[in-house]
Amino acid sequence: MTVSPYDVLDPEIAIFVRRMIADASAHPPREQLTPPEARRVAEIVRQPWTEGGPVMASREDHMIPTRHGPVRIRFHRPEGLAAPAPALIYIHGGGFVLFSLDTHDRLMREYAARARMVVIGIDYSLAPEARFPQAPQEVVDVVRAIHARAAEFGLDPDRIALGGDSAGGNLTVSACLTFRDAGEAPVAAMVLNYGGFSMDLVSPSVLRWGGGNYLLTTHMMLWFLMNYVSDPEQRFDPRLRVLDADLTGLPPAWMVITECDPLYDENLEMRDRLAAAGVPVGAKVYPGTVHSFLEAVSVAKVAGAALDDTALWLKHTLRLN
Repeated sequence: MTVSPYDVLDPEIAIFVRRMIADASAHPPREQLTPPEARRVAEIVRQPWTEGGPVMASREDHMIPTRHGPVRIRFHRPEGLAAPAPALIYIHGGGFVLFSLDTHDRLMREYAARARMVVIGIDYSLAPEARFPQAPQEVVDVVRAIHARAAEFGLDPDRIALGGDSAGGNLTVSACLTFRDAGEAPVAAMVLNYGGFSMDLVSPSVLRWGGGNYLLTTHMMLWFLMNYVSDPEQRFDPRLRVLDADLTGLPPAWMVITECDPLYDENLEMRDRLAAAGVPVGAKVYPGTVHSFLEAVSVAKVAGAALDDTALWLKHTLRLN
């Protein structure tokens, strides 16, 4: 009997993974592409998964000044939401190199509809054109600006959450560390979806799940890191290797943890370190899921369940009606 590497996956997630790999195989391999070319391929491969989903009352873009120049943000406002509204500022993943507001458009709309809040995406600058620490600095500047202009944007400044997936989870924690150190509190809650917190390429979960059948690979992680940092020593900067930072005083966190993911181990460790630092943390491991599985919401019930779990946690933590 032949054993497939997909047998360990949730059957609907396996469909998602097979389709993603098949669609990507129609293009040249990433190692033959420049980062801008790889981005174009990623947009094409991801595009089918952004279709459908909740319809918003409005979608609007704004430009926010930062120390590195203007950064675009995108508001998703669900129907019937009165101002001042709660908000989730969302930071897309992609290893600091790939993806965009468009690749994560449906995911942000799903959060807006399920949690009944405004969701705001940040179109932060990507590497290698913008290397570390530009992205975390842009995120800090954008969050500060949104908080300061909350009334203008129809938001409740006391009910703003910050979250993201993969690299976006890293940037979320990094920004909240900066706010804590500055004595600021613009963020009331963190949403951490299968974040990259350690830059560790040799953990047991990396060795088990990074071989190529589960979307995120060890080679991809190395490629991301080489494009993001200009000096190998930057890997140990606590703004990047946030797992080793002093985590005391951070906002409450909700963690979506994927079982079949190279980042599984560091997510468990981040959960435990947040709890040890006194941060209120809720977490759930979703069996049979892979990195990026939330984007499979159109075909996988487990993705919808995870979105609902996050929405419920946000409603409780931010005391939403």
